[in-house]
Amino acid sequence: MSTVNARAFSAAQDFLLGAKKFWTTQMYPQLLEQERAQASGAKVPVQERVQSNDLYPFYAWMERHLQRMKYAGRYGLAPLHETQRPALEAALARQDVPTVPHFAVPAYYPSFDVHQHPGGLMGDSLAGFVYERGARSTTPLDKHFDLHHRFTRQVGALTTPRRILDVGCGFGKSTRPFAQQFAQAEVTATDLSMPCLKLARHLDAQENITHVRYLQADACATGLNAGGYDLVTSTMLLHELPVSHLADLFVQAHHLLEPGGWTVHLDFLPQVQPGADGFSHFIHAGHAVRNNEPFMQSLAAFDLKGHLQSLGFTDISITPFAENDQALDTHYPYWRFPWAVVQARKAL
Repeated sequence: MSTVNARAFSAAQDFLLGAKKFWTTQMYPQLLEQERAQASGAKVPVQERVQSNDLYPFYAWMERHLQRMKYAGRYGLAPLHETQRPALEAALARQDVPTVPHFAVPAYYPSFDVHQHPGGLMGDSLAGFVYERGARSTTPLDKHFDLHHRFTRQVGALTTPRRILDVGCGFGKSTRPFAQQFAQAEVTATDLSMPCLKLARHLDAQENITHVRYLQADACATGLNAGGYDLVTSTMLLHELPVSHLADLFVQAHHLLEPGGWTVHLDFLPQVQPGADGFSHFIHAGHAVRNNEPFMQSLAAFDLKGHLQSLGFTDISITPFAENDQALDTHYPYWRFPWAVVQARKAL
């Protein structure tokens, strides 16, 4: 990539990040303030109120197209990595990740461009690199590094696992904090995307993490041994699954856990947030559409607690998660994901 193009890419991505921060800290708070002013005593449904607000079309347009430009614009992440293909593919070629027997890619997985990522996470050998770079600006006010370690510490307050399974691990961003905090544990991490798994191994090598076993496997049908783990976890996986697969994920977790083991998941559930109302549900539903996340709404409607109870789990809780120290304040003014922790224990 030439110096001029590198500067142009950096400038374009900085502009997009700045625009997203404006959207997060200026447009959303104004939309929220106007909705609160109009909601008192209103008989019009919330979606009609918001959609009639002159600000909302600009808010929605920016959310949709800033994401599209980040990935696929002239100076987007996909075009950038294409210019570096030989070197990046050479780095991945040195990584060997096995596939579990009888593995099959679920039909839903390659059927849409999740996150507006061109071709999804299996469509290209460089998809992991593109995804990793994109994740750096997913939450412009918080560092995902901090979020993952916050989650790992919360799990550590619950249990000290010896055998960890991280399903839907992507490029290992959720796995590495577990490997670092529980350095004596046996850690297995699975994902559908081989490009992401190879990148995970590549990044682990750079941080001298050697005790993680990566496997290409379906989180809902891993093929792994029953009772082989005392922690089955995921981060931002539940909302990526159709309802049938979501149900199977917890069946699989129960199968894989030893008695007394925990399954703990970090994901998005607007209904458990402080001050959750029709506006927050409407905004979350719109985000799902604009970000190519077709299963977010089915997760929000799914009876997680009832399903976990039906499988025999105990100690079930579904609670909001704070990605920063102010996030759960009912007066927090900025746009944020409705983070929540779902946890349950396999009965002794």
